[in-house]
Amino acid sequence: MRFASLGSGSSGNALLVEAGGVRLMIDCGFGLRDTVRRLQRCHVEPESINAIFITHEHTDHIGGTAAFAGKYRIPVWMSHGTRSALNGKLDKLDVLHTFDSHALLDLGDLQVQALPVPHDAREPVQFVVSNGAHRLAVLTDIGASTAYIEAQISGCDALVLECNHDLDLLYNGSYPYPLKQRISGRLGHLHNEAAAELLAAIDRSRLQHVIAAHLSQHNNHPDKARAALAQVLGCASDWIGLADQDEGFGWRSL
Repeated sequence: MRFASLGSGSSGNALLVEAGGVRLMIDCGFGLRDTVRRLQRCHVEPESINAIFITHEHTDHIGGTAAFAGKYRIPVWMSHGTRSALNGKLDKLDVLHTFDSHALLDLGDLQVQALPVPHDAREPVQFVVSNGAHRLAVLTDIGASTAYIEAQISGCDALVLECNHDLDLLYNGSYPYPLKQRISGRLGHLHNEAAAELLAAIDRSRLQHVIAAHLSQHNNHPDKARAALAQVLGCASDWIGLADQDEGFGWRSL
């Protein structure tokens, strides 16, 4: 089992996971040409993707889905609430599946567990992907942790974890006050310390990879995000991976 990011941030998100004969994409927030270019960087042909799983309806997670999935006839999966929020925008796709926010979905060599999360969307989810031997947890857009989330991701082998903002940088920055409140609220995004608290609350004994993701380009810095997570793990900051907006990160294996 291995995974890679095509890019992570407010301008677009997409993450690849593969095991055996199955390759899936979580979110498709880049335009068609950009998605293909980013896939080429990972030596992946678009036609080889078996499914796209959408976390929620915000443009940076779903914006490229219609064009990319339509061109390459890739089945798309999303929650009932996400589909409802889109008002039919993806209904012309060849295959569009819906699920509830606690669904366990079987794709042969991969199983995908949906997790309901607090975020300002209709029925937002994040995912734990497993090949039976290893588990990857992906949490890129959540405003706060919950006991259910922590229970579901405990004991995972890899974690892609939102570290969206540094509170001081956000509140001393140029964003309008209502936007600052939305970002830092329970239905917004995790700040560095909240991400660290989530990490501290779970069973970390199997972790081989921890990746800081969805960093704000205006309200955070990679060094701050890495330091917050490294303190929990008692590791060097440079052991913490980074999913950035332009490059994502390359393949990592479990």
